[in-house]
Amino acid sequence: MKIGLQIAQFNFPGGESAIGPGFAALARAADEGGFASLWVMDHFFQIGYNGPAEQPMLEAYSALSFAAGITTNLKLGALVTGVTYRHPGLLAKTVSTLDVLSEGRAYLGIGAAWFEREHNALGVPYPSTRERFERLEETLQIVGQMWSESNDAYDGTYYQLAETLNMPVTVSRPHPPILIGGGGEQKTLRLVAQYADACNLFPSPELAHKLDVLKEHCEKLGRDYGEIEKTTLTGTRPVPNDPTSIRETLETLEYQASLGIDQAILNFGDLTDPAIVELAAREIVEPARSIATAGR
Repeated sequence: MKIGLQIAQFNFPGGESAIGPGFAALARAADEGGFASLWVMDHFFQIGYNGPAEQPMLEAYSALSFAAGITTNLKLGALVTGVTYRHPGLLAKTVSTLDVLSEGRAYLGIGAAWFEREHNALGVPYPSTRERFERLEETLQIVGQMWSESNDAYDGTYYQLAETLNMPVTVSRPHPPILIGGGGEQKTLRLVAQYADACNLFPSPELAHKLDVLKEHCEKLGRDYGEIEKTTLTGTRPVPNDPTSIRETLETLEYQASLGIDQAILNFGDLTDPAIVELAAREIVEPARSIATAGR
């Protein structure tokens, strides 16, 4: 089983001048510790689950590009980009650039967006739920076309592109994996089955059911369920000299793997100390390599 790391807070002691060195230390610790991937949120304000909106929040792709320059092994992605934040053609170009400069380590994480406050605050249109999902599907089609050999026009309901030229092409083959975040059974998981290489789900009591729904969508569309990477975003925090916290996390991972989860992306909360990442590398990442993922 693979383990990723999400960094979602940037409250480093020392204020703004400490954010760069602090984030760099965490990224390097994750890279050297054998984590499979590093993720940041694509938000402009902090979200309520983590703290007040006034907390520091980095722009996702600037942060990921910074991380790409100081790491060598980690896959890099936003968990996840709101479809409303960037024009799909420019989003494909942005992720292509990250992939080229990181030598093939980019993911495209994407979802339908939900944080209305930051939309209104920064002047980003926030359409209805239905329209956001329709825009998401068009965006997935556009990205797929830009990451193909076709430079043809795209004429959708919401987006019109005269040509889908994208040079340089991505290093990842056939393209950076597309991960869709969310567990909506009628829309989101259907889009995963039709367009995505990976999904990200919350490890709720409904996790097994969500995977079954995804499998049903795959069967209806003739998609191989096994070729989709299943990931979770799991909140935990290893505590030094407390084997109980480590054991509970490993038990959670074993359960997720038994359902068919391939990668657990861990969120350690208000993470500022790279020693916590180093501890997790020894006590969680390394043991997790021996946890077999069940095909469902």
